[in-house]
Amino acid sequence: MKTIKYIIILALLLASGTAEVCAKQVKTKHMYMFGFSASFKDSTIYITDIQDVEGAWYDTKSKFLMGRDNYSYQLKEHMTDKMSQPNRVCMVFFAIDKKKAEKQYMKLKKKYVDKAPGMYAVRYLTISDFKFEPVDMSPQEEETSSEQ
Repeated sequence: MKTIKYIIILALLLASGTAEVCAKQVKTKHMYMFGFSASFKDSTIYITDIQDVEGAWYDTKSKFLMGRDNYSYQLKEHMTDKMSQPNRVCMVFFAIDKKKAEKQYMKLKKKYVDKAPGMYAVRYLTISDFKFEPVDMSPQEEETSSEQ
């Protein structure tokens, strides 16, 4: 009985150890994302179209978009430079599956348009107005310098 218990514990330890080895950062063919921008100073919010960003990096373990801060910064920079809307909070929503991205989009739209009619001025940014550019998150090899 004790040997079976030890075999089961050993199997669980091996299974948990291999799960971490399998988790990695991968470059996806399709990552669907959209942006949201709001300000504490006015009631205007901006929502981008759902965009298919080819070449985005994804962490398989945490199921998170790599470099998501860079994507939100792209939107923030666009709002500041092109639209003269500084000091805005910008967020990026993402999904590998287009249906999941559409579900997130509809949930956000419902929250700001349907449940609070007239409370927010909602502006939509089309792909011709703003487009996310893929961020290269490939692992960089450390360069060793022989010069001192």
